[in-house]
Amino acid sequence: MNKIYSFLILQVIIICGLINYAGAQDLPGKRDSINSAILKEKRVIQVVLPEKYKPGSADKYDVVYVLDGDWNTKLMTQVQQFIEGEGGMPSTIVVGVLNTDRNRDFLPTHVDDTKTSGGADKFLSFLKDELIPYVNKTYPADGDNILFGHSFGGVFVAYALLNEPQLFKSYIAADPSFWWDKRIMHKQIKDKVASLANLNKSFFITGREGEGMTGMGIPPVDSMLKKDAPAGLSWKVSGYPDETHGSVRLKSMYDGLKFSYSGYNPNSIQFHPTNGIILKDKPIKVWYFADTSKVHYTTDGTEPELTSAIMKREIILTAPGKVILKQFTSWAKYDRAASGDFKAGEFLPAVAKIKNSKPGGFHYAYYEGTWDKLPDFKTLKPIKQGITDSSFNITKLPRQNNFALLIDGYIEVKEEGYYILGLDSDDGSKLYLNDQLLIDYNGLHGTRGGKSFILPLKKGFYPIRVEYFQKDGDRKLELEYVTPGNIEKKHSVAIPLELQYSKN
Repeated sequence: MNKIYSFLILQVIIICGLINYAGAQDLPGKRDSINSAILKEKRVIQVVLPEKYKPGSADKYDVVYVLDGDWNTKLMTQVQQFIEGEGGMPSTIVVGVLNTDRNRDFLPTHVDDTKTSGGADKFLSFLKDELIPYVNKTYPADGDNILFGHSFGGVFVAYALLNEPQLFKSYIAADPSFWWDKRIMHKQIKDKVASLANLNKSFFITGREGEGMTGMGIPPVDSMLKKDAPAGLSWKVSGYPDETHGSVRLKSMYDGLKFSYSGYNPNSIQFHPTNGIILKDKPIKVWYFADTSKVHYTTDGTEPELTSAIMKREIILTAPGKVILKQFTSWAKYDRAASGDFKAGEFLPAVAKIKNSKPGGFHYAYYEGTWDKLPDFKTLKPIKQGITDSSFNITKLPRQNNFALLIDGYIEVKEEGYYILGLDSDDGSKLYLNDQLLIDYNGLHGTRGGKSFILPLKKGFYPIRVEYFQKDGDRKLELEYVTPGNIEKKHSVAIPLELQYSKN
């Protein structure tokens, strides 16, 4: 063994020993174990379930398998929970695989100076035939897995990808020791990477920028992937400045999980207006306010594909059609889609000003009861009635939960053109204009950005009605509009009180 090779092994042993010592602390989650017939030993795992998981529920979760679980489980759990809290990934189970002999388990070939090395094939069989089936049977796992490994564990991550790619959806190798055994993994990657074509896997590799990357043998792998990576393999190599072999784990976990769930969005995909009426030869614009890079759209009602047009901050509709937006992620099950119908039509007819009506707010009727959807207001008797003037606020109603509102009156339109009416609520609501249902936001839900409707209006008065109910939790009811003069500014406002009319 040459001096450089000996130094690299010694360096990895020392650093991993320090990490092990620093990580020798109480781990989150539950300690479990499995008797392995393949490895002929008892293997200990640390299982961290999602914070929101309730025993007995039918919820299932992806699983992040963490090698060197003795010192990586706690850090991975903290990183995962942070990203989830920021909306960057879903809840997952974290399974830390604790060590007995990491040199034996992680290294694919035997080198005399590392006596127990070369057992990666058996360890991979243990994961495939024993550990993963046990976790799937015992815990609320959904069968989709991520593998994280650092140093020698990073070597094993690459080995697992090349030999059992179906086991994991995503593979994260942090500062992998690709220098091992005269860089044997370079040859394996070159020989086998083509076999990963069209499997929809992701491979994330990290290292220490500069000499650190070079010493670990990472740049040649980067070059090979640039040249030979097949379609269906999403990959990235990231180098970090000013990090040690141990400290690089933190950024590797964070960026690796973000890369694994690229495009993930826990919220419903939103665009505005969500539906509407289009005049002949009078185009309208549809707005999208979030990141557009992974969102594709169609306007003919067909399902968007990755080859479909990429969504922009605004698109122009020149004719009626069904708009569908789809946000693509690394995991197809987390793709999100939304659609809206834009139909051909004419100006909605206005009515003359109603006698015995006055501005200053709509009329409201307040009801009490428990509902999961909007009730039939015709069958109910109001507890209280009033005007939605400047003093009106739903938080000041007699009840904070289990109530409903029927708001009606007339809206005065002083400018002809396209209007966008927007409705947002928690819980359900509906909006009618001229007794036509424009927005249906019924049911139990939180606020998710609401719905909106674009339509052409002439000057005059329009009968308006809003139905709303609140069961429990937060409460919200917002009715806004965008006038023709504010459409280019994308500026919505509450309907001014002087344009709200109620009957005496």
